[in-house]
Amino acid sequence: MTSTPRSRRASASAAWLVLGLLALSPAFAKQSDRDQPMQVDAKHFDGFQKPNTVSTLTGSVVIRQGSLKATGAEAKVHFDGESQIDRVVITGNPAHLEQLDDNGNLMQGEAATIDYHAAKDYAVLSGNAVVKQKGRGEARGDTLTYNTQTSQMTGESNGDGMVHMTFQPKARAATTPADKPAAAAPAPASTVAAPAPEQSSATPGTP
Repeated sequence: MTSTPRSRRASASAAWLVLGLLALSPAFAKQSDRDQPMQVDAKHFDGFQKPNTVSTLTGSVVIRQGSLKATGAEAKVHFDGESQIDRVVITGNPAHLEQLDDNGNLMQGEAATIDYHAAKDYAVLSGNAVVKQKGRGEARGDTLTYNTQTSQMTGESNGDGMVHMTFQPKARAATTPADKPAAAAPAPASTVAAPAPEQSSATPGTP
């Protein structure tokens, strides 16, 4: 974990931290996700896939792209000048985001709003944001920015709030009986010769 210097333009009350969540080993979000088509499901859709437009989806919104999945009550889909999806802003109570990394570990996040910048490979979770990475830890703050390619995060809390992090310790290898030191063998009991019986010096027949 590395703290970054505060920007002169940033509010003095804002806390900034870089949260790599790499306490165990580097991990990258599933690299094949960005090459997969984005699938969008909702109960209602209002808009068209035209250049530089915004379409609105409402009711049980589900967005999938490879292992990445986002859900919420409403989503605004922003199309760029080539009619490609540039970003999706999802709101809910809360909205959810999840993704696998290349090791198969699950990342789960939730916040009041999730702004997924599909073209730039990151998502901004705002409003009571929580991100958990299996086997690695979790972070909480007003705003968490999650890189969907590197799994790196930045966090911010406004006012007197704090960014809270929990890092999971590395699992220890199980100790087997062979790994335990052998108990010292008991010292052999000392053998003491029994004294020979004393012979009488009296001559037989002598009183």
